Amino acid sequence: MGPALTGGPGSGGAGSRDTGDRPRTVAHPVEERADGPGAVGGTPRTRVRRLPDLAVHDRAVLHAVLDAGRVGHLAIVDGDQPYALPVAYARDGDRVLVHGSTGSRLFRHLAAGAPACLTVTLLDGLVLARSAFESSMNYRCAMVLGALTALDGVEKLAALERLSAQLLPGRWAVIRPPSAKELAATLVLALPLDECSVKVSAGPPDDPEDDLDRPVWAGVVPVVEAYGIPQPDPRLRHDLPPPEW
Repeated sequence: MGPALTGGPGSGGAGSRDTGDRPRTVAHPVEERADGPGAVGGTPRTRVRRLPDLAVHDRAVLHAVLDAGRVGHLAIVDGDQPYALPVAYARDGDRVLVHGSTGSRLFRHLAAGAPACLTVTLLDGLVLARSAFESSMNYRCAMVLGALTALDGVEKLAALERLSAQLLPGRWAVIRPPSAKELAATLVLALPLDECSVKVSAGPPDDPEDDLDRPVWAGVVPVVEAYGIPQPDPRLRHDLPPPEW
């Protein structure tokens, strides 16, 4: 059914995983760090302080992480209570698009400009070390801070088409488009990629020398996401092939 949905860390820069006082560098392109609004990891709120060697400042890597994902978690605070909403999303240039129901209190809160945080994490592998402390995960993670704005009219419909293209490639051309009633019931929101950070962890375990003689298998177990065998709708009235993804 085609390749896995997520690429490995080789598709972007990777940092080092410092699990104690032994930082281990994983090869990645040398990056010039830029500070200030718009720079990846360039503001006090997005500067990576825990394991800073894992930070990646290349905007192309930010785009690659977002493009490889399908689901993110959109966090907001409503009153004194924080919430984290799992959302389907799509990157559209230098912004991320999400959609939800106009009946959702939290989505209306977001549409009104409430501060939000979107996180996307791609799990690339389980790092099996010779100790519990050194065992870890290989991952790519992006965090985006900001306020979302509601889209309307032609821009709203175009955003829904972009979401469809990301989540259901090729389907927009063959399915029924949204009706006026369905559009009225849907909120489409855009979050600019103005304040972001990216962390990438990759590579084998970082065991200390005195653990290397332990009779324990160590290494990385890759984790991939892939499409399964399509299950046709029991009410399917036409003899049609499934999408070739």
